[in-house]
Amino acid sequence: MDAVLSQMIKRQVVATALVALVAYLLVGLHGAFSALAGGGAAILGSWAAAKKLQSSSAKNTAGSALANLLVAEVIKIAVIAIALLLVFTLYRNLIPLALIVGLGSAAIMSGAAIFTLNEKNNL
Repeated sequence: MDAVLSQMIKRQVVATALVALVAYLLVGLHGAFSALAGGGAAILGSWAAAKKLQSSSAKNTAGSALANLLVAEVIKIAVIAIALLLVFTLYRNLIPLALIVGLGSAAIMSGAAIFTLNEKNNL
């Protein structure tokens, strides 16, 4: 599980960096920072959820696994919401579209990475 989570975060970082580069080329430095802030919020949320899943010492039952996943997802959403609130509050030159694209790319990579890495492990 640790390898899947670290690969997921690596893919999120790459996606966020690519979006930030494109935003920099299109709208400048504030576009890049906005994209990094959006992607960074998603990466930070994924990291917090991964830490929760890694620290879980629950029983190996389907119910406890589901409960751990739900708690990790709540933590992820809360961390993303708090990070975005801080960005909106503190960054005056925010370019919202760049932030949304950065957040979206990292979020999509999160789901896509878990799906593809899980498929590789099941073969």
